[in-house]
Amino acid sequence: MSTRFFPFILIMSIGATACTTAPIGPSALVLPGTGKSFDQFRADDTVCRQYAQEQPGGTPSAYGGNSGVLSAAVGTVIGAAAGAAIDGGRGAGVGAGTGLALGGLSGTGTAQNSAAYAQRRYDASYQQCMYAKGHRIPIYGRFFNDHLSPG
Repeated sequence: MSTRFFPFILIMSIGATACTTAPIGPSALVLPGTGKSFDQFRADDTVCRQYAQEQPGGTPSAYGGNSGVLSAAVGTVIGAAAGAAIDGGRGAGVGAGTGLALGGLSGTGTAQNSAAYAQRRYDASYQQCMYAKGHRIPIYGRFFNDHLSPG
């Protein structure tokens, strides 16, 4: 592998880490509270979105972007060091390119996981705020009949 492919690998790796998308709002369902008007629901929704975004940890997109870039950078440094150790000066460029590519791909998964975690935190904060303002949070579950269970 020659160093002429390095710019191509660099662009592809950075592009791969930039592919993580994060929602900019809640992905959790909240229903208007009993006796609440739709206008009140919308006003509370605006306040609670702001509240959820201000919670520790930042926005979901900040998590994803930082993780992806950091993984690509670490991969480049480790790859260059490994390439130099294995093949002297000639291997450093190849190792850096390979490390960048693998670090970028790894960073994509890391960024997606980080963004998903941030989205869950955002949703929990949003639902807590809406519930505190008197709105309803649907709960999913199954009911069991005791008389039908074996025993």
